[in-house]
Amino acid sequence: MGRSSRTAPNVAVIMGGPSAEREVSLSTGRECAAALREAGLEVVEVDAGRDLCERLTALSPDVVFNALHGRWGEDGCVQGMLEWMRLPYTHSGVLASALAMDKQKTKAAYVAAGLPVVESVIAPAAEVRARHVMAPPYVVKPNNEGSSVGVYIVQEAANGPPMLSDEMPAEVMVEAYAPGRELTTSVIGDRALTVTDIITEGWYDYHAKYAEGGSRHEVPANVPEEIFDACMAYALQAHDVLGCRGLSRTDFRWDEARGLDGLVLLETNTQPGMTPTSLSPEQAQAVGISFPELCRWLVEDASCNR
Repeated sequence: MGRSSRTAPNVAVIMGGPSAEREVSLSTGRECAAALREAGLEVVEVDAGRDLCERLTALSPDVVFNALHGRWGEDGCVQGMLEWMRLPYTHSGVLASALAMDKQKTKAAYVAAGLPVVESVIAPAAEVRARHVMAPPYVVKPNNEGSSVGVYIVQEAANGPPMLSDEMPAEVMVEAYAPGRELTTSVIGDRALTVTDIITEGWYDYHAKYAEGGSRHEVPANVPEEIFDACMAYALQAHDVLGCRGLSRTDFRWDEARGLDGLVLLETNTQPGMTPTSLSPEQAQAVGISFPELCRWLVEDASCNR
């Protein structure tokens, strides 16, 4: 059957892949595939391996729903392949994906747009293991991975530099520690949804993000109107300045003691998680958009030349 004769899009949900976030991506993909079927679409699930191009060529879907996380799936690589194949796909395009995946380049774009950030540097991991490259407290994390994989907090009272694992990349980001609350805002198209206050016992790490009970989400966040409005405006600005498409989510830290001056942007995620504990579906639900509706909207928004 040719594409033009189908009454509903034939959607290939690509998931898994070889990145450090494979398991989260598989969960995202399964949830999105189920939601798309509930929305009445024809769906096939594809675990993205080295044969992804061949598999998609054989399937000839109308739309590729990108449920990949981390490197290759979130950094512009798979987006470039889909552009080459002329297969319409969801979420952000090549340039926005590559830019947002690089935390330091993202910050440069924020600064150019007048958005508030904290100081950070890129340093060799060997140097970070050997000495404090900035005065504590600070945070060390990979510059181009997500989901809080490999995040180290060096407290003010630390006797020495962090013992980074061998799995950390050769170069890492060292970022001044931003105290306060963890806030986040999702953007769909040209609309900021709401603000979530992420409440957890410690750092919002991988466990807090993905484990049941790892964190509690207050939606909408109980924050002053000035802070709420700023998060909404900043998230839209970040989405636009990075050139994001479809769905994105921007994360903040807010130091209550400093008011608006205490609000800073951390990063923008172009492939937000879509698992049962994920923030963006929860925010959509809070403003009246069901999970199947959200997934179907992403399919309807899909295109090339993103």
